[in-house]
Amino acid sequence: MPRALYIHWPFCAKKCPYCDFNSHVRGSVDIAAWNLALIADMRAEAAVAQADGPVPLTSIFFGGGTPSLMPPALVAALLAEAERLWGFDPAIEITLEANPSSVEAANFAALAGAGINRVSLGVQSLDDAELRFLGRLHGADEALAALDTAQAHFERVSFDLIYALPGHTPELWHERLTRALGFGTGHLSLYQLTIEPGTRFASDVRRGRLTPLDDDAAAELFDITQALTGAAGLPAYETSNHARPGEQSRHNLVYWRYQDYAGIGPGAHGRRGGVATVRHKKPENFLDAVARQGNGICEARGLAAREQAAEALLMGLRLTEGVDLASLSDRFGLPHEGLVEEKALGRLRDLGLMWADGARIGVAPAGRGLLDALLAEVVADTLVIA
Repeated sequence: MPRALYIHWPFCAKKCPYCDFNSHVRGSVDIAAWNLALIADMRAEAAVAQADGPVPLTSIFFGGGTPSLMPPALVAALLAEAERLWGFDPAIEITLEANPSSVEAANFAALAGAGINRVSLGVQSLDDAELRFLGRLHGADEALAALDTAQAHFERVSFDLIYALPGHTPELWHERLTRALGFGTGHLSLYQLTIEPGTRFASDVRRGRLTPLDDDAAAELFDITQALTGAAGLPAYETSNHARPGEQSRHNLVYWRYQDYAGIGPGAHGRRGGVATVRHKKPENFLDAVARQGNGICEARGLAAREQAAEALLMGLRLTEGVDLASLSDRFGLPHEGLVEEKALGRLRDLGLMWADGARIGVAPAGRGLLDALLAEVVADTLVIA
């Protein structure tokens, strides 16, 4: 049964380059209608998910367009309904995703009063030129002011940075990361720039306007990241995420440990009892679906055991704790030896890129920078569904 809840808020404060919804301006949103729709969607999900009895929620995550501009009264209403439907674990983590703008930071005190106890800030860089390159709408000083405000109002704060940008040298990244660690947050998400097909970056690379760092240079920055965060007491617990002990993102751990979670709101995904759920993405379609069928689901697809096992391995091997093959075998009714390519695992262990401790396997520190290549080798071909 789901122990985590994801709530997707689709609206931005204004037209922005990061989403493709038609409605962006907060002032044009019928808050009362969305309150009713999201609560109806939540009730429908809880009714299905709790068929075998209620399980208290350990985490709630507000994500989407600009959830930090949600009216605090709406946040409070959704949290009250979630607690009524599921109950809350005493140590529940309630996270809000936020852009580090002054407008959103002005809402932090009220959101904390509504029940948010953790915020994740999309800082991305501490340099104005890099922020412009990344297409962000905030500046570095504004981001730092928002970070200061967040730390004043929330029990736990995380922020993200993107590195391995064109021109990043080991010396520059060492200085930037050292500065970031000095802000004293208990969690950092540190992502290497990736060039995804179909993006502006991919187009710029193709036209010769952008030259990404080569693999060796990026690997050196990755090694610096591991060394500095480890020395600061925020070791990696996932490939790109670092935290002090006890401050790991409980919500994201649900994903990486392949546990069930409920997703409500436009475009939200969920996993429950071997079924993958997807909500209608467009707000108007979502509202129509809730009015018509009592929930916003556009697809609920049963996942074969092999597909679930593959997903569990692909997610779980991102964690430094690794995965327990015996547990996965029991969970999905598949033979232990059919989960991984044993010869590949043995070879990668001999190279010091992976480790095994009884039934538990994982990626060794030396292999973390090669994660995607390792996963392609070690996850059994019989699990991969074309």
